[in-house]
This record gives sequence, C-alpha cells and structure tokens, in this order.
Amino acid sequence: MAARKSSAPLIEVTARPGQPLGMAPATFLRDFWQKRPLLIRNAFPNFQTPVQPEDLAGLACEEGVLARLIEHDKTQDGWRVRTGPFQEDVFPALPDHDWTLLVQDVDKWDPDVRALIEHFSFLPRWRMDDVMISFAATGGSVGAHVDQYDVFLLQAHGHRRWQIDASESIKGKQPPLGFRPDVELKLLKVFKPTHDWVLAPGDMLYLPPNVPHHGVAEDPCLTFSFGMRAPSSAELISDYLDTLIADADENIRYQDADLKVPADPHEIDTVAMARVITALNAIRMNDPDKLGDWFGRFITTYRAAGEVMAHQAAPAQEEVVQALASGLLLQRHPWARLAWRRAKRGASLYVSGQDFALPVKDAQRLAGTEQLDAAAYRGLSDKGRAVVQQLLVGGVFQLIDPNEVYEAEDEEDGEDAVVLGEVVEGRDRVDAIDADAVSDDVHTVTVHDDGIEVIVNFEDDEEDDSGAGRA
Repeated sequence: MAARKSSAPLIEVTARPGQPLGMAPATFLRDFWQKRPLLIRNAFPNFQTPVQPEDLAGLACEEGVLARLIEHDKTQDGWRVRTGPFQEDVFPALPDHDWTLLVQDVDKWDPDVRALIEHFSFLPRWRMDDVMISFAATGGSVGAHVDQYDVFLLQAHGHRRWQIDASESIKGKQPPLGFRPDVELKLLKVFKPTHDWVLAPGDMLYLPPNVPHHGVAEDPCLTFSFGMRAPSSAELISDYLDTLIADADENIRYQDADLKVPADPHEIDTVAMARVITALNAIRMNDPDKLGDWFGRFITTYRAAGEVMAHQAAPAQEEVVQALASGLLLQRHPWARLAWRRAKRGASLYVSGQDFALPVKDAQRLAGTEQLDAAAYRGLSDKGRAVVQQLLVGGVFQLIDPNEVYEAEDEEDGEDAVVLGEVVEGRDRVDAIDADAVSDDVHTVTVHDDGIEVIVNFEDDEEDDSGAGRA
C-alpha cells in the first residue's frame, strides 16, 4: 500500500486494547461521528459470530420477522427482491452465489446479539435502532446505495469487500445521489469509490449518513449492521402535531380585536398573517417537560419491532416479592424500549410510548437494566416498585427462572439439545404463590384471571421421550 500523505485525513485505524475504536470515544465523536467514515481493523478481536447462516435462515421463516431476500442477475444487472416470512424450501433451491438474506431486529430475537449493543455505550442507548444481520453467498450484494442514518458494519464471518465514496468528507465534494429508476431498490445511478477494503471477522466500518457504499461478499459471509434511529423532520412534525392537536385548547383561536377596515376585503394581508402566527405560537409546547415527554414517548416507539403484549393479569406485588426471593428474576421484554429524562421534579421514564414520573435513581436503574433480581428490586423506591408492577401488567417485565433450560440428548444426531418446559394450565383460582413451593424446575409463574400458568422443566423418562410433558 502506498504511503499515506500527512495531509490526508485519517480514515483507517487499528483497534488497541482498551480502545476498540482505535481512539478514545470522545475523539471518535469529535472527529468522525456524522462527519467522515472510519474503518476500524480488529475492533472485535477474535470475534466469533453468535448466529450462524442456518440460524438466520430459520429466523427468516418465522412469522413477525422482517426479512428480505435479494438476488442479483449479473448478466443483465437485474435485481429481484422477496420479503419474508419464507418457506423452508426456498434456501436449498438458491444457487451458491449472488444473493443476500437480510434480517432486521435480530437483537430482539437473540440475547447474544443483543448483548453486542453494550459495546456501543459511548452513544445514547435510545439512538440505537436495531441489529440487522445479512448473510451473503459469494458475490452477494444489495448494490451501491446510501443510508439516511449512522451505521456500524461489523464483519462477523467470512469476508466482504466494501467500497465507499468518501469524497465529501475528505475533499468537500458531494457525490451524486440520484437513484436508478429501473429497480425497486434505491440503488445509486453513479458510484465512484474513493476507498476499497476487504473486511475480515472482527473488522468494523463506521459510515455517517449519506455516504455511498457498496459491499460484495468475497466468500459466504455474515455482516452485522448496527443502525441508529434517525427520524425525518416529516416524521417528527407529524407526531408532534398529533400531540398538539390532542392537547389543543379550543379557547385558543384566531383573533382580530384590532381589525381595521380592509383596503381589499378579499386580500389576506400581512397583518392577518401576523395574527395566524400569533395563534400558532399560542398552541406550541413552550413547557420543556411537555416537549420532552412528547419526544420520549415518540422515540421509544419509533420504528418499533413489534408490540409488547399485556398479560391478562399479573402476580400481585407481594407475589412478585416472594418469587424474587425464591430466585426468580424480572426480565424485560426484548421488544420494549426504555429511556429517561430529568424533569423539573425528579425524572420521567419512557417505556414504549408510555411515560412515568419517578425519582432519578429509579428511572436510571429501570432504563439501564434488562433484569431485576431481589436486591435490585428492593433498591427501588415504593414509587419505582409500583411502576414495575404496572410494567409487569403490561408485559414489559415477566418473571423468569434463570435456570429455565436444561440439556437433553437429541436422538437423531446424539448431540445435546436445549429443551424448554411446557405450560401447565391451572384450573382453580390461585391468589398467592408459596415461595417454598417454587422449585428449581419452574420456568415462569403467571397469575391470570382464570387461573395460574406455570412453565416447568421435566426430565426425560421412559414413558415420554420428547423431553417434556404436561401435568
């Protein structure tokens, strides 16, 4: 590689122990964030993907999963896009080249993928949207394009060649951003790369919004895309106006007590327009708390992966205390989004479009953790525990047993397979849970209006070789 001129802006670094960005986070935010791209070699040293291609294909066949299959006919430069869920026989029928499977929100379905988000704690957590994973056969690509948001592209398996056009950030020259009219994908008409790299597992490429890029698989590969939430001005205004309309005071109206005889009764003159502006200004949110509450509710529902479903009934607060004392945990639903904000008094906690007034410490703790054990629950104020109870009723939290799975031998291949317990339906109303009766085999305990639902694990026996049974 040719020696780099000293005047050329830095665009490639190698990560170092304690500095996965190759620099301090504050330096990255100052010099690169939303300013110019950065290739970070070995950002995740010795990275081992938690998701295999067959796992991704299986997920793409599930209802409720956002998946796309993109095929490229290189002979005619034609593109075909299919959306999931897919039938299982789709993937074996594909060739060994020139196609890509994209699955969004994998972090909502896989806890190991979700755990990777913690590596980006130098960014506001509410800015992180999702982890999209792509599997590409050799030659697979989605074409040259731009994204309207910041993205970190982590190479997880195999190798992908990335070409980017960084001319705007390094030369101050905006690249052409027109789209091709002949394909349903938003592909660039013109793409002239300034940089060309092949990424190996553990390498990561950061791209600010509107940087043209093109990735092509050198061999079968997986790429993890950590995308940021970037609502457009139209989305912000639309939701903001909905809130203004809902809360508008009908007594605030267009007024013209200072009306003079008009020179032309058909003219909307400048004085009338000044009155319009006065009326509009009167209904905007001048209260920072009201404005903050609107944004908190909006950003925790923006581009939500799915709806968090409420239980028919949740255990009473005393039952929750007993269950936690027995070793169960309160686990946050993976689709729930939480953030918090300091208010004039205390704080506001935002949970998937809802807002709750809480002490600052409670809001911080609930927004920053996915699990609550007995000690963490006791550390909350009475108000904090009451909010947890509301979230439990709404399905945002659920009681789980941390030892909810066990290993059983799979008869077909002799390998160990994870087996979950099965639901045992309650027939009589149960008003309390005896903590001493909650054994290590209990998976989840949920009290409904029509009974108690208990998920338990069963050991294999000679009568039932499926690994689970219903009592």
